[in-house]
Amino acid sequence: MALKFKNSLTGVKEEFTPIQQGKVRLYTCGPTVYNFAHIGNFRAYVFEDLLRRYLKYKGYELTQVMNLTDIDDKTIRDSQAEGISLDAFTQRYKDAFFEDLDTLRIERAEEYPAATDHIPEMVEMIKTLKEKGFAYEVDGNYYYRIDKFDDYGKLANLDRDGMKAGARVASDEYEKDSVSDFALWKAWDEKDGDVYWETELGKGRPGWHIECSAMSMKYLGEHFDIHTGGVDNMFPHHENEIAQSEACTGHKFVNYWLHCEYLIVEGRKMSKSLGNFYTLRDILDKGYSGLAVRYLLLATHYRQQLNFSLKGLDAASAALERYNDFVTNLGEFEGGESDGSAAGVIDKALAGFEEALDDDLNISGALGVVFDFIRDINRLRTEGTLSSAERDKALETIEKFDTVLGFAQEQEQLDDKVEQMIAQRTEAKKNKDFATADRIRDELTAMGIILEDTPQGVRWKRKV
Repeated sequence: MALKFKNSLTGVKEEFTPIQQGKVRLYTCGPTVYNFAHIGNFRAYVFEDLLRRYLKYKGYELTQVMNLTDIDDKTIRDSQAEGISLDAFTQRYKDAFFEDLDTLRIERAEEYPAATDHIPEMVEMIKTLKEKGFAYEVDGNYYYRIDKFDDYGKLANLDRDGMKAGARVASDEYEKDSVSDFALWKAWDEKDGDVYWETELGKGRPGWHIECSAMSMKYLGEHFDIHTGGVDNMFPHHENEIAQSEACTGHKFVNYWLHCEYLIVEGRKMSKSLGNFYTLRDILDKGYSGLAVRYLLLATHYRQQLNFSLKGLDAASAALERYNDFVTNLGEFEGGESDGSAAGVIDKALAGFEEALDDDLNISGALGVVFDFIRDINRLRTEGTLSSAERDKALETIEKFDTVLGFAQEQEQLDDKVEQMIAQRTEAKKNKDFATADRIRDELTAMGIILEDTPQGVRWKRKV
């Protein structure tokens, strides 16, 4: 089965064919670094990580670029409210963003261009748009003339008859009913403080939309394979990217557009006023692991709305425990006498996993295949009809799946205090001091260390 994606631009599921055989150029919209990213943001980043990992699984050589928006209305506003420089303010949240990526096991992109490092590229692009008649200047501000671009609205399926020729909007983000000429460059005014650049366009700073066009084309070329983001980016941001880029170059900008749906929390839109607004750090503070958050954000198809709940995190933790216990128990199994059925189980799982993900990243189908595989191999192990060679092949298979899923718990060393507590519990059990043994077990559980008494001795694992 060929890899297919639902292309937001055409509205249909299409077979994926890269521009250059064996290579994929991918642009993913990154964070605006004015605060800690929330779980709705990370829903998009985890989806993009699944896309990245599966393209690599399929053997593609990948170049992924994710922008860091460190200049826009919000970063300027909030840095001034704190009374610190824009660079110092945004660096704090850039650092936090990368820490959160690591917590969620999101693989690093090849490039993370920051908007403030690419002002010359944006200026050149705006100059080209003006020369071609797609941009105009009013009091030092440069706007994009949407009525000049015949295809404006093709991504978001906008009604061109309702567009207001000549009406202008200067804010970086606006609603769908504000279809009008948008700002490419904003002349400096007092509210921007010391945030400005002296350029051929005058003293000022770029609008938000020009940033992604300039940076994506610098690193990926004027025509590349895939552009992703949340559905909230489709309009105005991605629509404006297409208009700017194609007007500037005179040819197609991106072949495949993929958008992930909204995340809601406990059935309601995430909102600080409702008390259901969570950053990743808020969730970790409640005792959940980054791995559980990853599982929950990953397990729903990217084009379906995701309902994020604490109950869902509990279910994710249980699924991860089953997944990782399978790996541990299988690794400790010495092997039995084969009944010949393991090869069929493994081949069926490998084919099913790829068939599901080839179908527009059908992750729920892929996870169903993985857990069926775990059930069937566990049955063979329990019955003793799995040879050591088949055990090794089954372990190779789950490891291959994990290059896409990223669920495996990493081996870690316990600190001396925990090692000592485990030894004290073992000694207490030997002396039949079960009250002490139970107390130590409870203390370790509270620390996130789960003990299992096995015929081979005590075994520990980290709570997920």
